[in-house]
Amino acid sequence: MNFASLQQLQERCEADGLTMGRLMLQQQALETDKNEDAVFSQMAAYYKIMKEAVHKGLTTDTLSRSGLTGGDAKRLHDYAGNGEPSLGGNAAAAMTYALAVSEVNASMGRIVATPTAGSCGIIPGVFVQSQERFGWDDSLLVEGLFAAGAIGYVIANNSFISGAEGGCQAEIGSAIGMAAGALTEMRGGTPAQAVHAVGLALKNSLGLICDPVGGLVEIPCIVRNGFGAVTALAAADMALAGVRSVIPSDEVIDVMREVGTAMPVKHRETAKGGLAQTPTGKRIMKELYGRE
Repeated sequence: MNFASLQQLQERCEADGLTMGRLMLQQQALETDKNEDAVFSQMAAYYKIMKEAVHKGLTTDTLSRSGLTGGDAKRLHDYAGNGEPSLGGNAAAAMTYALAVSEVNASMGRIVATPTAGSCGIIPGVFVQSQERFGWDDSLLVEGLFAAGAIGYVIANNSFISGAEGGCQAEIGSAIGMAAGALTEMRGGTPAQAVHAVGLALKNSLGLICDPVGGLVEIPCIVRNGFGAVTALAAADMALAGVRSVIPSDEVIDVMREVGTAMPVKHRETAKGGLAQTPTGKRIMKELYGRE
């Protein structure tokens, strides 16, 4: 890749007159020695899987093998359809879709890790709902996935995207930043605004621990995907309105690395701290495995 930071990504886009998505598509084609059409088609197939996961999560049984989760996306969908959700219909739908995809993951269905399975609902939730709301063609959403990929590339190479390394801030936080930056661009924002959206999103996720109950990617992972989709929408709106991340986004990524490195091991996907070690968390562990 010809960029290593978000600032470099922004500068490359501005110099070449390209969106982040288009620049990433070009770079991916060069890296893989494939033509752009082939690379684009592959990403389009991934977006199709995302849309299928949203549909499956809302229309089929998503009870997980553990029996701990499933059906919450349908409950939220029914609630939003029969009343006036406090978030408003569009944000509630994005939250619902994010839950749906995460429940498909927990029930062993097919998803796309964006950037991980634990955070797989945020980008589909934001993208699919936005497509429905604005009537966008698939091609714009696919280009948006390349933009998200460019952001994720920078985060992964300068901080973490793994909960085991940096806590849930590295999974949910990264996905929120990727979704926020890409949505900002898809809605006509400049590369600079998209980069600000990433920083605004990540700052709101710093320090989030990874504490899966029973060691499973279910509790609290699934609901965090729902909240994450809403945060991504908020960060995009702030950036499009001209709100800046006063701390440059690359510096926020550095802080995420610092915080993740300092985070106790018990709060990094080991199920030895946080919600996993509450009385209820211990009881669930014992019911699942015969031990706390």
